[in-house]
Amino acid sequence: MLTFFTTAKPFTGHSGVIQRNALKSWTQVHPEAEVILFGDDEGAAAVAKELRIRHEPHTEKNECGSNRADYMFARAQAIARHEVLCYANCDIIFLRDFCTALQRVLAAHKEFLMVGRRWDADIIRPCEFERPDWQKQVRDLALQGGSQRTPDWIDYFVFSRGLYADLPPLVVGRVFWDNWTVWRALNLKKPVVDVSRVVTAVHQNHDYRHHPQGKAGVWYGEEAAANYRLAGGWRRLRTIADSNEVLRADRLTPNPARYWAAAERYVTQAARAVLHNGAQPVWFLLLDITRPLRNALGLRTAALRRSRGKA
Repeated sequence: MLTFFTTAKPFTGHSGVIQRNALKSWTQVHPEAEVILFGDDEGAAAVAKELRIRHEPHTEKNECGSNRADYMFARAQAIARHEVLCYANCDIIFLRDFCTALQRVLAAHKEFLMVGRRWDADIIRPCEFERPDWQKQVRDLALQGGSQRTPDWIDYFVFSRGLYADLPPLVVGRVFWDNWTVWRALNLKKPVVDVSRVVTAVHQNHDYRHHPQGKAGVWYGEEAAANYRLAGGWRRLRTIADSNEVLRADRLTPNPARYWAAAERYVTQAARAVLHNGAQPVWFLLLDITRPLRNALGLRTAALRRSRGKA
């Protein structure tokens, strides 16, 4: 049916709780679901044994020690039992609607990429998988108390084996690698299906203590910048909004809204280009030209700040 694969943080504290929740939920999606856990982080081997999932301790890493997507995608496609694979971040809980959506996509396409928006929820303790209504509990928590993220947050990729044969050495857990993954499928002229309307993928909220610089390091650090370069820049970055098909409750339809997403992207980049190449230089030139006059009139920034303070 389906092979999940992922990598995780150490299985300690809150991270350990939500990662166990995620992995266990994947084993519940379908009786034939396979789960592969990459990495030798603390507790990974024990959790893999506990949940009876496959453990691949070896990963290829960048110079900062982060796991590379190219190795995991290649290895997973080589060893998976099934022809359809799913890379998901190890904090995502899937419910039965995930399997239902996948079956509908499989009925329409042999090769594809399936993505969807996530729902954020505060989950701090182990899910009660022994309860017959555990899925309803999780869904209600997400839909009633959580929020659905925008299309630029991409946490899972379901794809046919062979679709990703030559990834650049991007690292997971940092920005931009996920956007490149969507671009790659579109560039290969494969269907990219947005299942956000029919799949409740639940993201368990967490902090960013795993990175020395916290959230800022994940989003704006050296590895994020390296991912951006390796991905090829903004022209090779896409989001869920760029999907060319949408799975609805009753049918699979083309996604005309993707043209708006493309237009918005180009307008944004044009505005940035104007700002950095036009407006900013002109502004700084005006500041230089008027500096003697402003100094003479006492309009320097420091003077203005002092006057405000006295006031």
